[in-house]
Amino acid sequence: MAKELNIFDNVVCPFCGCLCDDIQITTEKNIVTKNQNGCAISQRKFLNHPHDRLSGPSIRKGSSMIATSLESTIKQVAQILQKSRRLLVYGLSSAENDAHREAYKIAELVGGVVDNTSSVCHGPSILGTQESGEAHGSLAEVKHRADFVLYWGANPQSAHPRHIRRYVRVPGEYIKDPKNQRVIYLIDIRKSESAQIVDQFIKIEPGSDLELLGTMRALLHGRRLDVESVAGLSLSAIDRLMTKMKNAKYGVLFYGLGLSQSKGKHRNVDAAIRLVQDLNSFTRWNMLPMRGHYNVAGANKTSTWQTGYPFAVDYCRGYPRYQPGEYTAVDLLLRKECDVFLNVAADPAAHFPRAALEHLKSIPIINLDPKQNMTSLIAAVNIPTAIAGIECDGAAVRMDGLPLYLKKVVEPPTGVFPDRVILKMIYDELRRLS
Repeated sequence: MAKELNIFDNVVCPFCGCLCDDIQITTEKNIVTKNQNGCAISQRKFLNHPHDRLSGPSIRKGSSMIATSLESTIKQVAQILQKSRRLLVYGLSSAENDAHREAYKIAELVGGVVDNTSSVCHGPSILGTQESGEAHGSLAEVKHRADFVLYWGANPQSAHPRHIRRYVRVPGEYIKDPKNQRVIYLIDIRKSESAQIVDQFIKIEPGSDLELLGTMRALLHGRRLDVESVAGLSLSAIDRLMTKMKNAKYGVLFYGLGLSQSKGKHRNVDAAIRLVQDLNSFTRWNMLPMRGHYNVAGANKTSTWQTGYPFAVDYCRGYPRYQPGEYTAVDLLLRKECDVFLNVAADPAAHFPRAALEHLKSIPIINLDPKQNMTSLIAAVNIPTAIAGIECDGAAVRMDGLPLYLKKVVEPPTGVFPDRVILKMIYDELRRLS
């Protein structure tokens, strides 16, 4: 029986890659009634957790979804998966780490493919680091040491509302007065919300990131260039920026999808890494991707632990193979290769390109998610799951690679279990059938 009033301190927010761990949650009669310290998005996630829920397990019959028991639904799912010739397991970035393990086991058992949402966001970032290494640091270092912070192709005020407040505009061990001791720059193609609060906004031409990064590296090494402007910026302005970056005591480059998904993609990230490596010949710099889903970094980490590869892993030969562009979800759908789609804590129907959706709608979709979404509307099977970090515990990985423990603050609806439990039930039934 739930107590009348409970207060939970130091709760980790399961929304974005910041994984803010200073949230205080108040619950009354198993309902979240107060969220202290959380941003507006965190407030909505916690306070609205009972809303728009999938009512229970259901299986499509014609144009209608028929409510079924969890046991019979699991058996039906296992039969679909057993008959599949090219299963695609996708999502995982809004599920806790233990659920990932069970998903990989299913993909391995049936010889399918497993991919996570990084293939459509920071996949190029991973390819860039595989090419050039990882000039990495922690968010704690940013708070305590960084006197120069550069955001590139990112809008933290919108996507990570507390990022600047928690790690940049806050005193640290060696930065006592961040307003005067730390400078914040933003490079982007348009003036976003974040541009209103940084110290210096630099607008560049769309698709010019790679050219600008190459120019910055050349100027850093004292090379003379026979041009007057690059990316819409004068050469003298770029040179002044490089002088400031070179003279920083400790600099950090945060980059978002504006860099990793614009023209050049992983080559942009590769060039940014090499720029940071070059800067480290003069001073101290590191760089971090602004990861979106709260556990997309965890999905990459667990995939690497289990398979040796961060995403786009194929088990059809009985062992893991890695090939972005071939085993990534959108590419498989565009080539119409997969015949069953197991979706875990994602909404591909709302985000995939139309051509990929055409094939997705033609195959059975097994959807595991707490709430109704675009994918649940076209799924062949819907199984509601508990919301990690609110209705079940687990582990997640922050954007800088730090694992954090998610707390359970309320009980899930009756008969609703965590993703890891549902996936294990599916796996066990598959083993029984095989």
